[in-house]
Amino acid sequence: MSEHPLCVVFQGEPGAYSHLACQTLYPNAQIQACATFVQALQKVEQGIADLAVIPLENTTAGRVEEIYRQVPKTHLHIIAEHFQPVNHCLMALAGATPSYVMSHPQALAQCHDHILEHGLEARAEFDTAGAAQLLAQSGDLNGAAIASELAAQLYNLEIVQTHFEDVTGNTTRFLIFAREPSPPVYDATQKYITSLLFDVRNIPAALYKALGGFATNGLNLIKIESYMDGKTLNSSRFHIDVACHLDDPAMQRAMEELAYFSNTVRWLGTYPAHPFRSL
Repeated sequence: MSEHPLCVVFQGEPGAYSHLACQTLYPNAQIQACATFVQALQKVEQGIADLAVIPLENTTAGRVEEIYRQVPKTHLHIIAEHFQPVNHCLMALAGATPSYVMSHPQALAQCHDHILEHGLEARAEFDTAGAAQLLAQSGDLNGAAIASELAAQLYNLEIVQTHFEDVTGNTTRFLIFAREPSPPVYDATQKYITSLLFDVRNIPAALYKALGGFATNGLNLIKIESYMDGKTLNSSRFHIDVACHLDDPAMQRAMEELAYFSNTVRWLGTYPAHPFRSL
């Protein structure tokens, strides 16, 4: 008897860029759409799904705020990262002469100049794939949508123009969450990322002291995010990504200093650095 196919979940409508990332990463998996990030993460926690592919940040639009609020609430582990190029496509029904275009507000902003060049009225919708679906269901020949090529295929829309975004190189970083950690075996010749969550002690220069171990051990912090922990206005939580494997001796020394100056430290995961980082 064969094992059940891998089940991977994402947030959004079928055809969303998260859906495209799932297909790129796991082409043979059973891929399911979820209405919210919370629902996607919970399905993995409950064992209904194996993995959740979740966007963390975009080179143009910045971080996905909701994810930073959800990560501390989940018991899942980060097992990989993925960088997905975003190719916005202008699409419409066959024979259409669009006067307006629908999409997620961020997509509309990323295509602002091209929208003006085409003389289109911008209309905001909940997400990109949802806008494509709405257009297909409406049958409106005056409308257009900005979404992925996959969305055009799923909803039988014609692509009027690919790479409709104003700035090339638009890319989204995704994290892959699983119930159990699966850090790669440490190899000093390879590049890794370790993600940590911590909150510092209430002492002067606590953050400076907590992060000092990374500097003295020659480690590169490639990301640091701070946000309130939801309890008091005087307490902050920090998310950092370090370009190092957890088992590297230098990382172990830095972790000792971090733990000393922090109330709590949570290891989220260690995983290979994506090739995109070397471009």
